[in-house]
Amino acid sequence: MTTDAQDAAGSARALSVRLFMAGLGAAELMTAYLGLRLGLYDELVKGPATADELARRAGVDRRYALEWLEQQAAAGILITDESEPEAARRVFVLPAGHAEALTDPDSPHSIAPLVVLPIGGLSAVLPRLADAFRTGQGVPYAAYGAQLRGGQEGLNKPVFQHQLAGWIAATLPQVHAALSAEGGRIADVACGTGWSSIALAQAYPRARVHGLDLDEASVADARRNARESGLADRVGFQVQDASDPALAGRFDLVCVFDALHDMARPVQVLSACRALLADGGSVLLMEPNVGERFRAPAPETERYQYAVSVLHCLPVGRTEGGSAATGTVMRPGTVRAYAKAAGFRQVRILPVRHTFHRLYQLR
Repeated sequence: MTTDAQDAAGSARALSVRLFMAGLGAAELMTAYLGLRLGLYDELVKGPATADELARRAGVDRRYALEWLEQQAAAGILITDESEPEAARRVFVLPAGHAEALTDPDSPHSIAPLVVLPIGGLSAVLPRLADAFRTGQGVPYAAYGAQLRGGQEGLNKPVFQHQLAGWIAATLPQVHAALSAEGGRIADVACGTGWSSIALAQAYPRARVHGLDLDEASVADARRNARESGLADRVGFQVQDASDPALAGRFDLVCVFDALHDMARPVQVLSACRALLADGGSVLLMEPNVGERFRAPAPETERYQYAVSVLHCLPVGRTEGGSAATGTVMRPGTVRAYAKAAGFRQVRILPVRHTFHRLYQLR
């Protein structure tokens, strides 16, 4: 029979071990970030290397290269012959599977965005975030910088490129038919760097796509991406609000992908989206795949969503006065309540499977 003191000591040990492992993971994530930022993994994809060879190929200091290589091997990311007594002669290899996960952005196993986003995008704003906790104010999206944009882009781009069109065809046949016909129109609200708009234009070559976002840097990236994809004639991007009267016309599909939970006034945004719909059109939301109710402890995916909410989505959503302060963990009941307040009569969760995302049709 254990005493309360023994239970407390066991609980303390367990939490200490857990947070040590989390600290180890965070530190190793930072070293992986360096490997991505400095192109070290890219060089190792080209072929195995000693420290001298990697330093020369990547343009980094030899001593730092050796320490990083040994650390990566110790972490099990690289492999090497540990029996070689001379450190300078050890050859380090990036296994093919690890290379795919770290350097292939189109792989379903790509993990680089999840390395860049917290280390390059979130950690830089921690001092501002601490101040925001004290004042109740927000942290603007622009403060998170280009690496946060790049991390978000990398996480969602494979979904848009490989799954979005199939989801629409399978679950929204009326919308699919309208977009397949001549003159179909799509509004992509909060389009970010534009990959959702580009994927929709590629899937529906007769349709025109209008992407809009309030972040100027994201819109600049989106325009460049559309030009490089050869779609600038059918995909346009503007720094614009969905409620802007200048956004003329009606749309067969109005999309808000992975963004409504960040917005200060989600009901107003949904009302503006409803006003843009053509007869028979739908609003399509992509939001986090979280449980119907709060659970503690939560599943690992929801733990991740909560962490991102604390560090990014809630602070971004609080940059305006009177914010709804939704946060990342926007449960289906909250979506239904926002949609009803915005005047929608029907909210349907679409039958698609994804670890991180859930799709809603609003009519």
